[in-house]
Amino acid sequence: MAALQWDPIDNKAVDTARVLAADAVEKVGNGHPGTAMSIAPAAYLLFQKVMRRDPHDQHWLGRDRFILSAGHSSLTQYIQLYFGGYGLELDDLEKLRTWGSLTPGHPEVGHTDGVEITTGPLGQGISSSVGFAYASRFERGLFDPDAEPGTSPFDHFVYVIAGDGDLQEGVSSEASSLAGHQQLGNLIAIYDSNQISIEDDTNIAFTEDVKARYEAYHWHVQVVDWKKTGVYEEDVQELHDAIEAAKGVTDKPSLIILKTIIGWPAPKKQNTGKIHGSALGTDELRAVKEVLGFDPDKNFDVAPEVIEHTRKAVERGAEQRAEWQKGFDAWAAANPERKQLLDRLLTGELPDGVEAALPVFEAGKDISTRAASGKVLNALGPIIPELWGGSADLAESNNTTIEGAASFVPSEHSTHEWTGNPYGRVLHFGIREHAMAAILNGIVLHGPTRPFGGTFLIFSDYMRPAVRLAALMKAPSIFVWTHDSVALGEDGPTHQPIEQLSTLRAIPQLDVVRPGDANEVAYAWKTILERRKGPAGIALTRQNIPVFERGDGEASGDTFASAANVSKGAYVLAEAPNGTPDVLLIATGSELQIAVETREVLRGEGINARVISAPSLEWFEEQSDEYKESVLPSAVKARVSIEAGLALSWRSYVGDHGRSVSIEHFGASADYKTLFREFGMTTEHAVAAAKESLASL
Repeated sequence: MAALQWDPIDNKAVDTARVLAADAVEKVGNGHPGTAMSIAPAAYLLFQKVMRRDPHDQHWLGRDRFILSAGHSSLTQYIQLYFGGYGLELDDLEKLRTWGSLTPGHPEVGHTDGVEITTGPLGQGISSSVGFAYASRFERGLFDPDAEPGTSPFDHFVYVIAGDGDLQEGVSSEASSLAGHQQLGNLIAIYDSNQISIEDDTNIAFTEDVKARYEAYHWHVQVVDWKKTGVYEEDVQELHDAIEAAKGVTDKPSLIILKTIIGWPAPKKQNTGKIHGSALGTDELRAVKEVLGFDPDKNFDVAPEVIEHTRKAVERGAEQRAEWQKGFDAWAAANPERKQLLDRLLTGELPDGVEAALPVFEAGKDISTRAASGKVLNALGPIIPELWGGSADLAESNNTTIEGAASFVPSEHSTHEWTGNPYGRVLHFGIREHAMAAILNGIVLHGPTRPFGGTFLIFSDYMRPAVRLAALMKAPSIFVWTHDSVALGEDGPTHQPIEQLSTLRAIPQLDVVRPGDANEVAYAWKTILERRKGPAGIALTRQNIPVFERGDGEASGDTFASAANVSKGAYVLAEAPNGTPDVLLIATGSELQIAVETREVLRGEGINARVISAPSLEWFEEQSDEYKESVLPSAVKARVSIEAGLALSWRSYVGDHGRSVSIEHFGASADYKTLFREFGMTTEHAVAAAKESLASL
């Protein structure tokens, strides 16, 4: 067990962290000082004594990861980043929660150096930390599977600080259950059990035995109680010993329940809800400084010897990095092919041959886009080793299984249907959609692999908080959503998505992709995998739909355009019969066939209709104005959108004279053909809508 050196200067640094937290919140007038004050010894211990990190390289592969799940206590992290020389300075702390600062109200990845993940909604951080640990193991399997435990340059720990709110949120229960099941021994969470939230004493709503719960999840659980003697004593040595013990447990994630007094040592407000989420106030702030031996008339006062001491983290980090580099270089020399794979992954580039590997689906046959997606994944699996994923217990329905691959799970959890391997690539999330999305976020934030997770589109509602965070973070998570309309049929309105496509499109920076036939699916996957700008959700049909006969390029005459045009988001699938459209028919997914049939009916009545496939409005909006005008010419005011869901997404595309063939109510239990007929999702309705649009001009 590593020895802890803790000197008086360390105590002074911890007390400085407390005062800085109180000062920062006092200056801006809002924020969360209490946890940052009481958890300061634990955060300082991690950043200054425990974790292997290089403050000058936040992307170092060998670093330990740190996740502040209690994101409201952002000062807990910001002060340690300032102490450790990560790029924050005292001035940044003074600008807490203000416009343009590097210290926003909750930590944001990509905004502040040293921050690994955006943590705002409680429960997300600890849940995504499970994904970090998943990725750590999977990446080790890709790059260094045969090294003895603890000897690989890819071995490291994932540390979390979580609070009462994190453990109350349901998503943390889902993810923690999976973490124990997966035996993630490099995941170590410190639970700051101060038993205070905004409504004060958590006993009003939270009295469960957390220790017993996490032991039931198969975690290694320790309790460090700084209140046990009746006199509050911050026993840093005891906490350090618990961390070291946790590091030694390799077959279970670890939870250290740290019992603290929130806001300590504020004389009047400690251990109250008042210090959780509001400034101390002038008198209480002065009292805290007096208790700790600071000048109450000085604000943001950091002794030169304190910052000199804490900035030694830069030198330590450089030394740790240099030592790690020796092992990494030895690995690279011994594993040139794996090193080449790592280099490619770090560039974000796909391997050669992806387009050639895409299956080509024969026209004239009907196939569901979910089935096509499964075939695409299995065609790409052998040439994209970083591609891995699975489903929230819907593998057969979602078609998310890479055939012949082992399941990512300890081998002892193998079943008759699935063979487990710690380095497998088939993920099983159980019926835990929210945790699945949070875990996918953690995986992609950890490193360069491409995970995906599937469920029914309706259950994207269960994933939504994590999906939104993926978009906010620009994390390239991939969500596979099947059964994408009322056409899933007899399961009825509880399972039939109506508003989901529109509401998901309302999330900024989320790509929603709904391919219109099997070949569009292939190019949709290729485009999703090529992009690393943010998350994507691909919406796929349960029912079989036609595979269109296509040419190799743009639409011309009666020759349909190549599915390669999917990457543009929307494109002319079928040109107007005379080359000049009277009306534009815009459709996605299974309704694309309705648009094609409508074009033929209108042709017979002397009306020239252009069919536009619009699998991704987000990708389309990225195109040049010239391209968008070429697809949707502004001079053509007669327009019809066709999609089996709300028309909400389409108003800006169809305009004042346009019409939408849509479903503005919940579904019903019946076969899909009946539902489409009864709900007006038909060629007849599309033809009528086109004529209405033309008549309005």
